[in-house]
Amino acid sequence: MGSVSSFFGALCGGETKKEEERLLRANDRAFNLSQQYANNAIKTSKYNVFSFLPLNLFEQFSRLANAYFLLLLFLQLVPQISSVPWFSTAIPLTIVLSVTAVKDANDDINRHKQDKLVNNRLVKVLLNGELREEKWMNVQVGDIVKLESNQFVTADLLLLSSSEPLNLIYVETAELDGETNLKVKQGLTVTGEMGDDIEALSAFRGEVRCEPPNNHLDKFKGTLTLDGQQYGLDNDKVVLRGCTVRNTEWCFGLVIFGGPDTKLMQNSGTTTFKRTSIDQLMNILVLCIFGFLATTCAIMTVGHALWEEKEGSAFTAFLPRKPGVDIPLSSFYSFWSYVIVLNTMVPISLYVSVEMIRLGNSFFIDWDRKMYHPGKDTPAQARTTTLNEELGQIKYIFSDKTGTLTQNIMTFNKCSINGKNYGELYDFSGHRIEITEKTQRLDFSWNQLADPKFIFHDYSLLETIKEGNPEAQAFFRLLALCHTVMPEEKKEGELNYQAQSPDEGALVTAARNFGFVFRSRTPETITLMEMGKKVTYELLAVLDFNNTRKRMSVIVRDPEGKMKLYCKGADTIIYERLHPSCNKLKDVTTGHLNEYAGDGLRTLVLAYKDLEESYMGRWMERHHEVSTAMEGREEGLDELYEEIEKDLMLLGATAVEDKLQDGVPQTIEQLAKADIKIWVLTGDKQETAENIGYSCNMLREEMKDIFIVAANTADGVKEELQNARRKMCPGAAEEPKVIKARAGLLWLQKTQTVLDENVDGEYGLIINGHSLAHALGQDLELELLRTACLCKTVICCRVTPLQKAQVVELVKKYKQAVTLAIGDGANDVSMIKAAHIGVGISGQEGMQAVLSSDFSFAQFRYLQRLLLVHGRWSYIRMCKFLRYFFYKNFTYTLVHFWYAFFCGFSAQTVYDDWFITLYNTVYTATPVLALGLFEQDVNDRWSFHYPQLYSPGQLNKFFSKKVFVRSIMISCYTSLVLFFIPWAAMHDTVRDDGKDIADYQSFALLTQTCLLIVVSAQMFLDTDYWTAINQFFLWGSLAAYIAITFTLFSNGIFFMFAYSFYFIGTARNSLNQPNVWLTMFLTCLLCVIPFVAFRFLLIQLQPTITDKVKYKARQEGLPAPAPRRPPARRISTRRSSYAFSHSKGYGDLVTSRKFLRLKGRPSLFTRKNSALVENQPQLYRTITEEAEETQNVDALRD
Repeated sequence: MGSVSSFFGALCGGETKKEEERLLRANDRAFNLSQQYANNAIKTSKYNVFSFLPLNLFEQFSRLANAYFLLLLFLQLVPQISSVPWFSTAIPLTIVLSVTAVKDANDDINRHKQDKLVNNRLVKVLLNGELREEKWMNVQVGDIVKLESNQFVTADLLLLSSSEPLNLIYVETAELDGETNLKVKQGLTVTGEMGDDIEALSAFRGEVRCEPPNNHLDKFKGTLTLDGQQYGLDNDKVVLRGCTVRNTEWCFGLVIFGGPDTKLMQNSGTTTFKRTSIDQLMNILVLCIFGFLATTCAIMTVGHALWEEKEGSAFTAFLPRKPGVDIPLSSFYSFWSYVIVLNTMVPISLYVSVEMIRLGNSFFIDWDRKMYHPGKDTPAQARTTTLNEELGQIKYIFSDKTGTLTQNIMTFNKCSINGKNYGELYDFSGHRIEITEKTQRLDFSWNQLADPKFIFHDYSLLETIKEGNPEAQAFFRLLALCHTVMPEEKKEGELNYQAQSPDEGALVTAARNFGFVFRSRTPETITLMEMGKKVTYELLAVLDFNNTRKRMSVIVRDPEGKMKLYCKGADTIIYERLHPSCNKLKDVTTGHLNEYAGDGLRTLVLAYKDLEESYMGRWMERHHEVSTAMEGREEGLDELYEEIEKDLMLLGATAVEDKLQDGVPQTIEQLAKADIKIWVLTGDKQETAENIGYSCNMLREEMKDIFIVAANTADGVKEELQNARRKMCPGAAEEPKVIKARAGLLWLQKTQTVLDENVDGEYGLIINGHSLAHALGQDLELELLRTACLCKTVICCRVTPLQKAQVVELVKKYKQAVTLAIGDGANDVSMIKAAHIGVGISGQEGMQAVLSSDFSFAQFRYLQRLLLVHGRWSYIRMCKFLRYFFYKNFTYTLVHFWYAFFCGFSAQTVYDDWFITLYNTVYTATPVLALGLFEQDVNDRWSFHYPQLYSPGQLNKFFSKKVFVRSIMISCYTSLVLFFIPWAAMHDTVRDDGKDIADYQSFALLTQTCLLIVVSAQMFLDTDYWTAINQFFLWGSLAAYIAITFTLFSNGIFFMFAYSFYFIGTARNSLNQPNVWLTMFLTCLLCVIPFVAFRFLLIQLQPTITDKVKYKARQEGLPAPAPRRPPARRISTRRSSYAFSHSKGYGDLVTSRKFLRLKGRPSLFTRKNSALVENQPQLYRTITEEAEETQNVDALRD
């Protein structure tokens, strides 16, 4: 499709020179338009009014059968060779093309509507000195736009100014990287001075030089030239399309990239035309059938020439040849006549039926109440009707994490305080009680500031707090003080916390509900409501988090004048800094942490320290000296932090749950039993992804090893991958075994397949995005694939949307397996488009994934029903349908072949003309259609009970080239019996009255009747699941044949249409003869008995998993429901300080006087050369407020 589009683009002059550098000027549309940059309109549709017909017909005629029927139509227009009217092919072909075109048009119209919806969004644009509302599609590069809180970002913008101090804005990037925590972007100080002054912004004439459009979400390079001065631009100065502005009243930005040039669209991939593997196999089989048809017709032609030469001259007295028609020309006509007679090897009704079956199975998905989510009022939806059976062949699933596996909801689940575990419930016998939605919750109505959404069940914790337990109160006081959360209180008592990470917000919310409410902060104070009493703490210092420290501390002075340090962080980090007196408590807390880790919870350890006034004064003086030093500043600060954060007193630990969607672990377990491999591709951080892997049971303690690939160079990545592979398969060859072959239509497509290798035990692989960038290179991609496929679980973290698609393409390229991608955000679109099947979850990150998907639903857990039930049934139905269809049609057609030897190869048909017309449209159409719509080997309960039933689809067991050849061989045998048994029985046979019945019409009736009974009997044997519709169609077809035959062979119809209905009385005269009935019985018996016996022996000697489960289902009816039991408690030594999921803390911001716009008393010490204020990279974490005064940029650079 992409090549076709590029062809038409080149034809229309659409090819443009590749952009090497972007140059734009603010508020200068004339100059920017001269550069021919793309505007801000997007286009995700495939067609337009002019290209629809040629492109859609090209796609449809790329299906070889459609091209064949078009050729057949042309042949039927030649009267010398055709005995079949042209409209018998033209009408069905037109219907097939029209139905498919209407469906494709409808899909594309929906894309156009969505494009129109996005393109017509309004945004304020600065034009000619005033703000005007313009449609997104009319925004041009170089325009200045104004965005407000909760507004989508229009295009890729250079941030100029904002309503927030320090020129900051907050954005949510869930649709780009899947992360829901807020990110901070900061504009240049020189542009921030313009504020919202329209005159200043209109007079802004900055010139931007930057990189050309690309798909790197985390990189941007450019310069801004203003008044002769150059300013460097990086990714922190740019706000990308796909983000949402949060907690920022307004901001202004300069459009750098618009529409298709934005990084979001550069990552979205191209819309491709997807075909199922059965479709592709059908193309090959149809080509083989054409070869078989041509060979058969050639044999008939040679036979015709020989017969005309030896025998035909004797008949010329009775049937003179037409003038000018000699034996060679007659043989040439015979060839094309047989092409028409034998065309039923691939009847057009096959493709009509295939589309109807796919449409019907799509409706079954849409109508499935068990895939309906009442909470979101969202049913499952089959957004395409051409890929159903592919759902039964999935081998690899590529899943996003955030919003797909998880709910984006963090909950305070459990805690350990002073050696006592809280959060679990026990019965009177001491057994743990499983907590469900029906379990009674704690009542927090006593706390007017409590969050009504907070849920906790353990009453003992609340009682401990109310009793005034000092350790418990200190525990929650720490949670209320030690953080960088920003509170919003628009109405009295309605608190809203804005946290950099959702898990940090969960901890502060827990403290809030248990009576320690974080109410407000200034640069120098933090105000709490402690059990209803207002308490203000003086904030002396914030020792902020970073990835090296893995902890955060605050130093505060309480109203009594006592100074304390509160610290929270990873257990291994905090334990090293505890006072020796805490050893006993540490051992108890470690046991609780192991239990929390076993439940897949994120853990943090909390500790505190009392500080002396004299020591604190000296420490602050030293800190001031180090923080103002020009060299060794970062190392000096680390030493100071290390010095004060020691001899801590342990308080306890917290356990926060990143709530999975309902049924995710069970779904993953079921899919793993079905031998489906699941790879998680997420833009989230390694620790986040790793922890979710454990929560989902994808990663387990029982695994032999979990390899982490995090090297920053190609050589380093190669070494890590090779070391992992050698550990898993010590004796394996260094070079992978790649099998090269040819496939596809005319065998023009070259394929390379990397074979699976056996590995002893289970392993996991976690690879970072920067390492994956090297691993996806041409030199390392096979090493990556080989190592990853040896692992039971693969998790790729910090990956870009394009990398997600590249991983999918890698597996498609070298594994020749069917892939499925599932996600819920715009960052998953390219992956969804790249996979064979794309599934969108209508989640919290918008509808972009759903709009690009082939199937959609509301919850990840519905995936197991989509695959194990609907997918498997669709695959079985399609395979049975195709096997039976080829069987019945080859049987029908090959009878003509045998008959040719007895009719002088004259292309005479063996059946009545009306039987030929009605065979595929009436007599055999509806029963096989019912088989394709309603067939199921076992019901959905058994499908879930035995996920192993899914594996035959992955191995193409039910329909392949081998299965096709077997069907043809059965057809050859059946056609032989159907022709020669009636022929031998009727030859030289007389009726009861002595008259001869060996005439053409009687033989045709006997043969076609035997044929219909045999194929109906075969249908009866092939059907496992009988419905009233199946019964009605099967017996109704036979009844229709009898009724139509007696009607068409009657005297009355003959007298009305003598030329068309000349089999007068044949049915009545033939079917009253006992030998005719005996012949029919023997013929049908000889056709069916061998295959019944073969199936019986096969089931007895080599039963498949399907045979065994079908037998068990017949014996037991329905499987017993699995007993509901609490999840097994596992103890793990692996713990995650998951609450610090951000890479840098906001310590600088929360202690900034300018940031909070408050005038307070002078701080204990002042640092004027702040990197943050002056828009420079932050080299260290501050522990005090930012000074309002700013220093010269050049002085900072020195």
